[in-house]
Amino acid sequence: MYKGIGPQLVGVAPEKAIKLVVNQLVRQLIQKTTGNDQIPLHLEALAGGCAGASQVVFTNPLEIVKIRLQVQGEAVKFGAESKRATTIVWELGPKGLYKGSAACLMRDIPFSAIYFPAFARMKEYALSSLDENSSKYERWGKVLTAATLAGIPAASLVTPADVIKTRLQVEARKGQQTYSGIWDCAQKVYAQEGFSAFWKGTAARVCRSSPQFGVTLLTYEFLSDYFTTE
Repeated sequence: MYKGIGPQLVGVAPEKAIKLVVNQLVRQLIQKTTGNDQIPLHLEALAGGCAGASQVVFTNPLEIVKIRLQVQGEAVKFGAESKRATTIVWELGPKGLYKGSAACLMRDIPFSAIYFPAFARMKEYALSSLDENSSKYERWGKVLTAATLAGIPAASLVTPADVIKTRLQVEARKGQQTYSGIWDCAQKVYAQEGFSAFWKGTAARVCRSSPQFGVTLLTYEFLSDYFTTE
């Protein structure tokens, strides 16, 4: 159940850090350029999309190693050799670690373009119900709720891109279907498994991404408050 946790622990911190920082920097740049604190929805989506694009430098190597570790249990049954994360990294090399990066961008840019505007609007609505007597714990609870709920549409709507990315990054065994690129993968999946195949794992993605981003944004808010107070 915890196969692939090593790459997750190594890569998730810089991945989330760069995503949050880039989103915040682009939002501040937009506010400075427009002279307006209230950012239009399409520019919020632009800031989120830039954040999603920036994280792929960490996300793609993390994802490809994680995926290959996670499917090893099944592959070993068919005679494949069990490998450590370091072995997979060595075999792939710098170029191989970015296999499927176009599909990763196709997933991460829309995800962040949906997530950050949704979170900003939900957070604003949630905090509007608080008053000056509300405690910081009530505020953090609202932030956690907003951050978690925003992950539902973001995670679910980009599932087709995640399915394609995963198929491209899995190491195919002898006799298994192979793909030459995004379009080739999409055509073959649709022809062989139908449209519903693009939505496989939607519930699992939501169950992972929503609480993950809820905790991430709550931690971000907590640390922002802490360092601002200090």
